[in-house]
Amino acid sequence: MLLVTGGAGFIGSNLVAALSQRGDDVVVCDRLGTGDKWRNLAQHEIEDVIPPEELPQFLRWAEGRLSAVVHLGAISATTESDADALLASNFRLSKVFWDHCAREEIPLVYASSAATYGDGAEGFDDDPDRDRLARLRPLNGYGWSKHLFDRWVLRRVARGEAAPPQWVGLKFFNVYGPNEYHKGAQASVAWHLFGQLNRGEPAKLFRSHHPDYADGGQLRDFIWVGDCVDVMLWLLDNPAVSGLFNVGTGKARSFADLARAVCAAMERPENISYVPTPEAIRDRYQYFTEAKIARLRAAGYDRPFTELEDGVTRYVRDFLTQANPYR
Repeated sequence: MLLVTGGAGFIGSNLVAALSQRGDDVVVCDRLGTGDKWRNLAQHEIEDVIPPEELPQFLRWAEGRLSAVVHLGAISATTESDADALLASNFRLSKVFWDHCAREEIPLVYASSAATYGDGAEGFDDDPDRDRLARLRPLNGYGWSKHLFDRWVLRRVARGEAAPPQWVGLKFFNVYGPNEYHKGAQASVAWHLFGQLNRGEPAKLFRSHHPDYADGGQLRDFIWVGDCVDVMLWLLDNPAVSGLFNVGTGKARSFADLARAVCAAMERPENISYVPTPEAIRDRYQYFTEAKIARLRAAGYDRPFTELEDGVTRYVRDFLTQANPYR
């Protein structure tokens, strides 16, 4: 039996779908609320859905029963300003799972974030060197809370303190795909562009305010959510692999490429307009992200990553234009 926290969320529900399809028993920890988030789980067999406040009781009951914990649950909004809430959810709860998995001697796979890299001035290399990590400067409280736990983990490992037999921190880059609909403003640009075009509007992208980048030429490492799931399944099947790893394609693409891919998948003529980047984020806006994936490849993961056009086409045709867009 596996525990997936955040299992009703975007990446988490896609992982739950894959685990359920291959016959694993899965317990989800998440809040469903009053919206349609429950639909992310509706098509899959799961053992239970427990709210975060019941985790202590569940973990006591689950002693000797869990085979792994995949900890994806977090406050993931980059705009969250409550640092105390970020610490409680993203840092202290992660430490609880670390200690539990070390004590129970079971694997822990957890979500870090590409937001830990800040503005990218120090690059996007998932080198676990502690001095290198210390130089990273996340731009928001969310990125800092994830970075704090990465550094906490590596201190424990360096000191030879108790650790899970397998531990993996995953720095997800710009993920897109089904089951992100509950995220609203935090959903992927691909989802927002589809909605704009579907309403008869142009696909809106930020203008560039940097002399080295044309409008729409800002670059991101966009990764199909199915590729993220494949990486996590591979890690669970290869318990000898531990460490911090980027999860991106290793190939930056422009927002204009993304918009063109959405237009093509919808069989619409290219229709892109550019709006000013909001002044509130203009000074902190990232113009380039690209995952270094050499360490993941060196660890043995050899599956190809989905090309942007192929992933967007699948997203639009197999999900967004269907009566049931959920996986």
